[in-house]
Amino acid sequence: MEHHDKVVILDFGSQYTQLIARRVREAGVYSEIVPCTIPLDELKAHDPKAVILSGGPASVLEDDSPGVDDGVFALGVPVLGICYGMQIMAHHLCGRITQATDREYGRADLDVVDPGLLLDGLRTDEGHKVWMSHGDHVEAAPEGFKVLAKTGSLDVAAMSDPARKLYALQFHPEVAHTDDGEIILRNFLFKIAQVKPGWTMASFVDHTTAELREAVGDAGVVCGLSGGIDSTVVALLLHKAIGKQLTCIFVDNGLLRHQEREEVIGYLDEHFDLNLVVVDARERFLSKLTGVSDPEEKRRIIGYTFIDVFEEEANKLDGVKYLAQGTLYPDVIESVSFKGGPSAVIKSHHNVGGLPEKMNLDLVEPLRELFKDEVRKVAVELGLPDYIIWRHPFPGPGLAIRIIGEISPERLEVLRQSDRIVQQELRASGWYQKVWQGFAVLLPLKTVGVMGDDRTYESVVALRVVDSLDAMTADWTRLPPDLVARISNRIINEVRGVNRVVLDVSSKPPSTIEWE
Repeated sequence: MEHHDKVVILDFGSQYTQLIARRVREAGVYSEIVPCTIPLDELKAHDPKAVILSGGPASVLEDDSPGVDDGVFALGVPVLGICYGMQIMAHHLCGRITQATDREYGRADLDVVDPGLLLDGLRTDEGHKVWMSHGDHVEAAPEGFKVLAKTGSLDVAAMSDPARKLYALQFHPEVAHTDDGEIILRNFLFKIAQVKPGWTMASFVDHTTAELREAVGDAGVVCGLSGGIDSTVVALLLHKAIGKQLTCIFVDNGLLRHQEREEVIGYLDEHFDLNLVVVDARERFLSKLTGVSDPEEKRRIIGYTFIDVFEEEANKLDGVKYLAQGTLYPDVIESVSFKGGPSAVIKSHHNVGGLPEKMNLDLVEPLRELFKDEVRKVAVELGLPDYIIWRHPFPGPGLAIRIIGEISPERLEVLRQSDRIVQQELRASGWYQKVWQGFAVLLPLKTVGVMGDDRTYESVVALRVVDSLDAMTADWTRLPPDLVARISNRIINEVRGVNRVVLDVSSKPPSTIEWE
């Protein structure tokens, strides 16, 4: 995609690199993450209006630490170093780096000495809270740099050399824990780099549909449509771009949520004139899963069976050259750390996770530049209803990995009905859009209970509800006790075979959001 103004972020392996990109985009500026090992000529080819050097876990004092081409600091465009990015800037420009006795994590009070343009608008009369996460620090700034701020333990917490358009921060302005971090980043973007904000979802839709139309030509495209937000948006973007050249394939594997097939297909049939093929493969999937309890084996069987079904349907079509997939930017970023490299918008078939080579299809990834929240904004632009836009994430293997142990039609129905109640109560209480994800899990054990003065020995359902921004980390949601009680009472009273509900109160890490 072509963008008028672009900010390139060099990734040194920081856990916050994605967050930098998000903050830049939230300011209306397109940002792209590339590995710090990118050759200088390739970096220049991106035509960046500014460059940001991310943080990272390494020490610039180590021999094998990730480095950067010296030419980055002579590009003639503003460069902002953050944390490790500041240290590597100072290291390359002959400043003095010292390894601290103790690593510094958490909040610190920033004392603004000389705000300049970078820290313009920050308070100077009292301590300004910033978030630190570093071991090394700049003991002496390189020649030509001015110290902008310090802390109680750092003589150089921010520095700048306006003549060379070089700026650096030891703290992280991209995290919410830094007061007015948004102001600092916007100062860099608009007052220093003077980029023009033009990154909107409306412009993304226009650019992407035009690009897809040109790239695909008159060839056919197939899209695996799961009903989730990502695949639905991919399908509608392609439909907008190439119309009837697109064929969507919806596979009912018997592992969907309550009435999911009917809701998704009904809505798409009513509002969009798609070539939609619906495949009922429930018996095929469930027969292969009979007796299987290992979660990885479940995933393998489901993945391979889905491939077989999808391939059979795709082979029935003529002129198909492309497979559409809902890859998002976090997936791409995983392949562009300083140990890897970027991928293309339309790439060869071997990059499709698990799909067989003999299909000989090229991959189309219209969403590869977007984060999850941006996909939802595209969905709004495309007119999708709220119940699809804000639908909670659903794992590829479906309910199979929310049933701990063996899968059977009977256990699936217990989980499906339990989960239906969870969804209903979250929506009715207004909590559905407040949380990242909420669902039921069927455990592989039974407990003693009492119902109507009779002893019962029935299944246990776990309630899993979490808060998250990007699913990389998550914390269990503190739902109101009366809501938890209502969900528990309804499941036990309405779902035959369940006599106990438990609440999962673990975070990620160390746990994961899904149980398998």
